[in-house]
Amino acid sequence: MNSSPRMEKKHLAIFASGGGTNCENIIRYFANSPLAEVSIVVCNKPDAGVLERARRLNVPTEVITKELLNNPDYMLPLLSRYDTDMVVLAGFLPIVPDFLIDSFPRRIINLHPALLPRYGGKGMWGHHVHEAVKASGDTETGMTVHYVTPVCDGGQIIAQFRTAISPDDTVDDIAEKEHQLEMEHFPSVIKQLLSDF
Repeated sequence: MNSSPRMEKKHLAIFASGGGTNCENIIRYFANSPLAEVSIVVCNKPDAGVLERARRLNVPTEVITKELLNNPDYMLPLLSRYDTDMVVLAGFLPIVPDFLIDSFPRRIINLHPALLPRYGGKGMWGHHVHEAVKASGDTETGMTVHYVTPVCDGGQIIAQFRTAISPDDTVDDIAEKEHQLEMEHFPSVIKQLLSDF
């Protein structure tokens, strides 16, 4: 009887710009997983909190400028060096260049803090999104995980999770409710995608 071949562990690159709560959550989620591990955290801000979180968890970090991000001769060897199978955007603000999207077809995913296609597009990130949700009078908000394409927030939706909001909720309340969804669901969505590779 043939034994099935041992599954090769997948390698994630997380791109982030901010405090890094989602990044840390993902690193911890896959810390003892036979399926995958976070191999590198890429950040465009040298003072971002995500860098300290990654270092504390012994994950290599790389700080990049806009010029480096848009340089295929820098980014592709960098991701290759860490055997990157999937790129996860977790609060990464710069636009991902087309050459990366072409090099990782349906292997770059983004988390958006609203229920796309509403409240997406250029300038719609972080508090801007939650302010727009509040101003709209919507009775729910949520998170969307989608594939990254050259159209900002326009890629195919992979998963959405919803939470009720009330007229009494402040923008910060809405942000916190949505963030709880991210912490609960984002790692398992990544796991499911990797399982399907």
